[in-house]
Amino acid sequence: MTETATGLQEKKSDKELYSYQQGAINKIFEKFDTAADNYHLLYQLPTGGGKTVIFSEMVRQYLKNHKRKVLVLTHRVELCNQTSTMLTNFGVPNKVVNSKANLDDQDQYICFVAMVETLNNRLNDGKLDISDIGLVIIDEAHYNSFTKLFKFFENAFVLGVTATPLSSSKELPMKDNYDDLITGESIQSLIENEFLARAEVFQYDMGLTSLEVGSNGDYTVKSSEDLYTSPAMLDKTLQAYLKHSKGKKALIFNNGINTSIQIYYTFKAAGLPVMHLDNTATKKQRKQILKWFKETPDAILSSVSILTTGFDEPTIDTIILNRATKSLTLYYQMIGRGSRILNNKSSFKVIDLGNNYHRFGPWGADLDWQMIFKSPNFYMERLQNDEDIESNFRHEMPEEIRVQFEKSEEVYFDIKEVYIDATYKGESSKVVLERSIEQHGKICIENSEDVYDALGLAKLLDEDIDYRIQSYAKCISRSTFNFLKWLKDDYKLKLNSYLRQNFDEVFEEINGFPPED
Repeated sequence: MTETATGLQEKKSDKELYSYQQGAINKIFEKFDTAADNYHLLYQLPTGGGKTVIFSEMVRQYLKNHKRKVLVLTHRVELCNQTSTMLTNFGVPNKVVNSKANLDDQDQYICFVAMVETLNNRLNDGKLDISDIGLVIIDEAHYNSFTKLFKFFENAFVLGVTATPLSSSKELPMKDNYDDLITGESIQSLIENEFLARAEVFQYDMGLTSLEVGSNGDYTVKSSEDLYTSPAMLDKTLQAYLKHSKGKKALIFNNGINTSIQIYYTFKAAGLPVMHLDNTATKKQRKQILKWFKETPDAILSSVSILTTGFDEPTIDTIILNRATKSLTLYYQMIGRGSRILNNKSSFKVIDLGNNYHRFGPWGADLDWQMIFKSPNFYMERLQNDEDIESNFRHEMPEEIRVQFEKSEEVYFDIKEVYIDATYKGESSKVVLERSIEQHGKICIENSEDVYDALGLAKLLDEDIDYRIQSYAKCISRSTFNFLKWLKDDYKLKLNSYLRQNFDEVFEEINGFPPED
């Protein structure tokens, strides 16, 4: 590369920017040219839209036309190195300010790339001269850790870039740190123009009321692990993969290291090619695992948050959300890992095991980012809580059990609807379970030759009975463990009793003739 008079070099790559990327740069520079020196601007663009490309070209143009320096901030080592490489490719010599960096030659550079904590330490130690910084770019700007550095850049134009301009903290809304927001292309537009792949979502209705919310506003690791490491849940995750993505490359997101490890053992026991990765892995281990993941066509990687940013692997076919989150940003980041296009890949699968689709809506929905930026609490307060989400679920009998009741046209029974109807008529709430038992009894008899067959089928209804008991308990506002256990045991006894007492009569009513002796 040849060096110019400004210290910039010729770009290694002659790749042209897309029209929407150049349009974003023009809008940002228009604001830059008219705003005060200390203006804070936020730019939103979906994951995969090329934020790093956009701000790298911005840095190049800024340094070409201004005599002040640039600082780019990231929150992770991987992003720091990737950003440095991209800037170099755009002809911008830059110095990475990490814990081992020798700053004796800092006068020779017009662009610096640094992580938050490292920079904060260097600035507090007075080891980095930032007096001539005119432009500060903050990658993944929704992270609150950046705000403590703003005091050092009172005379610089600050540009924050993010896919989701929503802070995870109610106490630190982004509108308090940024003066304005410019929104980029929508996910839907990027999909239609073949810049991103389309998500095909498989949503599982999950019971999440046992989850607890921590001080950070999201579900705690402990309560998540209690739920997601249960044998039933581990099997559900495995079966969901086998049903929708068997033989396909999948990335699994978990909330908790133990959950991820248990997923690893579950998939491994099923004979599937799987690895586990979390933040305790060494750089060498991480590199080896990611190399294996890239090169193995049907690889399954179980992870814990570590791959939500700074990780691009276009060969991913399936994203499994084996966790629930209250963070819109995390929801978009996780799904975005599968959205990179590659050759003939125009779509990817998302298996949602955390009611996240119900909570936030489809990935790529037409969100009003300006409203979210200006009124984040209004947006968050409108999100449904778990109880409201689950109240709208319609329990579906598992396919392997449903085939045992193939003679029945309908096996569903709406506890809530029957309860409302009974209450309206002034009846006792007990009639709800009586009618449920009668309906369960009918479908057992419909699919049996004798009472013993019917009693055998009743044993398959355990999950269905669980759901009905839970729904009934919510209707009458009683949900202690002992009460639910008593209700379920009593229900089963009464169902068996109903079958023994009414089998002949119901069988004849259904079939038009009595059962054979």
